[in-house]
Amino acid sequence: MAMAPTVKVVLGSIAFAIFWVLAVFPAVPFLPIGRTAGSLLGAMLMVLFHVISADEAYAAIDLPILGLLFGTMVVSVYLERADMFKYLGKLLAWKSNGGKDLLCRVCLVSGLASALFTNDTCCVVLTEFILKIARQNNLPPQPFLLALASSANIGSATTPIGNPQNLVIAVQSKISFGKFLLGILPAMIVGISVNAVILLCYYWKVLSTCKDVGVANLANDVINEGDATSHRFSPATMSHLNSGNSRDLGSVVDAIIQSPSLTKGDTGNLRSRVTVSHSENDILSAAYAADESNKVTNEAEAAVDGTTSEKQNAAAAVRKHVRSGGQLNGVKEGLSNCQPSEVLTERRKRLLWKTCVYLITLGMLVALLLGLNMSWSAITAALALIVLDFKDARPCLEKVSYSLLIFFCGMFITVDGFNKTGIPSAFWDLMEPYARISTVGGIAILSLVILLLSNVASNVPTVLLLGARVAASAAEISPSAETKAWLLLAWVSTVAGNLSLLGSAANLIVCEQARRSQQYGYNLSFFSHLRFGLPSTLVVTAIGLLLIRS
Repeated sequence: MAMAPTVKVVLGSIAFAIFWVLAVFPAVPFLPIGRTAGSLLGAMLMVLFHVISADEAYAAIDLPILGLLFGTMVVSVYLERADMFKYLGKLLAWKSNGGKDLLCRVCLVSGLASALFTNDTCCVVLTEFILKIARQNNLPPQPFLLALASSANIGSATTPIGNPQNLVIAVQSKISFGKFLLGILPAMIVGISVNAVILLCYYWKVLSTCKDVGVANLANDVINEGDATSHRFSPATMSHLNSGNSRDLGSVVDAIIQSPSLTKGDTGNLRSRVTVSHSENDILSAAYAADESNKVTNEAEAAVDGTTSEKQNAAAAVRKHVRSGGQLNGVKEGLSNCQPSEVLTERRKRLLWKTCVYLITLGMLVALLLGLNMSWSAITAALALIVLDFKDARPCLEKVSYSLLIFFCGMFITVDGFNKTGIPSAFWDLMEPYARISTVGGIAILSLVILLLSNVASNVPTVLLLGARVAASAAEISPSAETKAWLLLAWVSTVAGNLSLLGSAANLIVCEQARRSQQYGYNLSFFSHLRFGLPSTLVVTAIGLLLIRS
């Protein structure tokens, strides 16, 4: 393609430069409007500068890619509701044996999960859980956060739905889901293994000197805590007791404070007064409440023979338990008042719904493997889940990242305008003689170009700028070479995200999630990531290139 007129080249370059700055540095002081607004600004400037027409701008938006992205995001929302990611967290902690074992599990689980649920979703859900396990086992968070982000990027290269740039490649290349998977799967498996080995080499001493016991038990504590907060319990209500025997909990507290002469003989009377009705949601919550009741009662008994200060401490403990929503009842009371049949029915409905969610997701993957239209397969699965839920879908649809969809729209227009300036074509004409995939040297040069551009211009714009050109050059050799070129582009542009903290959205998500965690906050710095990311990216990329099959 010939270069456009000078005015068009300059104006198109300015619009693209503004888009690039805001995409890579969304909080620049002179224009802190963010990535999404930055992509729309770049698109608008391309039209205002007459680099492309309005009709060409609309035509540049790739609807199949947006549909596939929307469908996979909706499916991920329902999988999260069906506790899929909680089960992945349990898999991390199940019979784990120390920090090194846990690090390898993080690499494996995040790699596999990102291939099916996208790397960004995987990082959003698993970051907090990994921080909890690391903190509670006296382990440094840094190696586990690096393992999550880097393995999620590597794993996402395996499938067309693993990350946005693969979506673009799959739609443009028309490579089937199965062919895409089989072509990159060997590189992914070896890549994740090598990445884990590099992490172990970097942090072997740190993981060896840290406390290396109790990972499984403490991780189970984390999971149980998450389970407790994930269920919706009914509000507690006060029991209706006989007027002669009933007194509210406040009177019991007052009795503890105001009665220095309280004797152990009154303990039974005290126990009969402290009762609150069970939670109507679960029999297990009644057993838990009974255990809490025994704890509070023991504190009250200990205060009988103690000083006034001790009695006040016991009373404060009771008040604290009440304020936190605690339930004070005996095992027999709780079990007798619950309705097991209703609880069992609700559990069966929940289990049936979760099973259907997993089956629909599996059906979507089968449809993709059979070569059906990827965009409509994902949208069909998303709508099937919405209908299956049989309730207002607005809360789930609100979790879809519409800002990402808008960002893609603006990016499609901006990149198409930049392509019409002729600069990308001129650059490729210069590099093509040295970057043909028919030789080892050509593959190495092409990979370095993709690696650098993915970190400078981001991976999705790099794929949009170079994809068609690289494929056309390879198609002159053979159809299999064209397929290999697309897969090579997918592998290198994805793994390139591990080079620096700004290389991929998954890295930034892990960094921000860890920094904003209220309980387990940790700051992953740019240079601590670069120290590991640079050698890991070069080694994993090179090994993967040897294993990619067309």
